[in-house]
Amino acid sequence: MKQSRPYPGLIITKKGQRSIEAGHPWVYAGEVLSCPENTENGAVVDVFSEKGTWLGAGLLSLHSLIRVRLLSRNANDRFDDGFWLRRFQYAWAYRKTVLEPQELTACRVMFGEADGLPGLTVDRFNDILVVQTLSYGLDKRKAQLFPLLLRALREDGQEIRAIYQRDDEALREKEGLAQFKGFFSLPGEAVPAETSTEILENGVKYAVDFENGQKTGFFLDQKYNRRAVGRLAQGKRVLDCFTHTGSFALNAALGGAEHVTAVDVSAPAVEMARKNARLNALETKMDFLCADVFDLLPRLLEEKRRDWDFIILDPPAFTKSRRTAAQAAKGYKEINYRAMRLLLRGGYLATCSCSHFMEEPRFLGLIAAAARDAGVQLKQIEARQQAPDHPILWGVPETNYLKFYLFQVV
Repeated sequence: MKQSRPYPGLIITKKGQRSIEAGHPWVYAGEVLSCPENTENGAVVDVFSEKGTWLGAGLLSLHSLIRVRLLSRNANDRFDDGFWLRRFQYAWAYRKTVLEPQELTACRVMFGEADGLPGLTVDRFNDILVVQTLSYGLDKRKAQLFPLLLRALREDGQEIRAIYQRDDEALREKEGLAQFKGFFSLPGEAVPAETSTEILENGVKYAVDFENGQKTGFFLDQKYNRRAVGRLAQGKRVLDCFTHTGSFALNAALGGAEHVTAVDVSAPAVEMARKNARLNALETKMDFLCADVFDLLPRLLEEKRRDWDFIILDPPAFTKSRRTAAQAAKGYKEINYRAMRLLLRGGYLATCSCSHFMEEPRFLGLIAAAARDAGVQLKQIEARQQAPDHPILWGVPETNYLKFYLFQVV
């Protein structure tokens, strides 16, 4: 580059260059050819090709296989308060565009790579922001970034009371970061005494335990898929497997289901689902079962139960790496096969995978195989993905992870 820049420069391989030029913001350790000695962990660094072409600037992670996460490919950017504030403002303006106004109090505000801040997740639950930081460089800048995040929202008139850190993710250890959780201390602002709140989504009220719930406390990515289930559920007897805190089950019940049975292996999750049913005055239309779905479905088949005409399969990610994808596929096929056999002919099936590593062609293939083995045909109603507050950034396949299908089983 002709202009002078204040950042240390890394040189990367042609493979790394091709990846960046295709839109991916990661530089892997094995793609780094040279890095100046004594470059500080978490520092902003420039990334160059072998021929000296400037490719972008990002944050260095010396302990991670993802050695650099690019922040910008604009050589005019300087990483001051104005830069970070604009990132937050752009992300919030996008949510205001793609979501309905009433949905903005329960949404994902920042989705890492898709919003230009790789390694940062921010979920909003009413007046609480729950953050997860998986980048060393961003983690060391929290004192700078979090007040700017609050400023971006508050200047738009959003009431935000506090920021809670859910940094109890094992991936932090690969960055050389400790796991912990707790409120972020903001100058001059009191820390709330409670670690739970209430949100409204699709007309359903939820109690959210953002201290102990999975991930940041509640899965916001299925909001429109839950709405689609609610539309189909009227008059049906519904079995919601892997219910977690009852979100699909509650949408089905509110949508007019005759009765809903919600199942999860976690006793605390089932208790939270019960609490949410009471919160919505739906407890008379629902019952709850603490059981392992992999044990329950075969048992129901042995008992020749034909109680349901709508089954929902929303399992946790069975695989978090390509190495275990084959084994995970067996699990996905098994639950889909047994659900198809349990359903009355003409019944409905909602099925999904939230794992990026369970790629869509493979997922569709195992569903098709399950249908053949069950002796049924599938009439596809809808193919859906994550809600738009979890945007899919082309060129970054990790942002495209949720696959959701609605079928009639004929």
